[in-house]
Amino acid sequence: HVQLVESGGGSVQAGGSLRLSCVVSGYTYSAYCMAWFRQAPGKEREGVASIDGDGKTRYTDSVKGRFTISKDNAKNTLYLRMNSLKPEDTAMYYCAADLPPCGSWAFHYWGQGTQVTVS
Repeated sequence: HVQLVESGGGSVQAGGSLRLSCVVSGYTYSAYCMAWFRQAPGKEREGVASIDGDGKTRYTDSVKGRFTISKDNAKNTLYLRMNSLKPEDTAMYYCAADLPPCGSWAFHYWGQGTQVTVS
């Protein structure tokens, strides 16, 4: 049974930083495709950043240069470091996972989400 639990959200002023964490269990973490998504009120969920089993990363254009996705295989934890936050980054952020091959934004396993609010 795959489980993903996010933490680290909160309220921050524009220009500030946050680091989201996602602890995963129930599978061989290192081999999976992992990603962060977000959904703002009234908007569709969008892929923010992803990382493959070999560490290859992808970002949506609006966060390039500001957000960094990483993972610690020893801790079974995925991270999203968010710098220079903007009010438009306000959303519920979700951790997601799926089996390889990686490269798409289609994921089967999801966490419950953590709220990020930028004012």
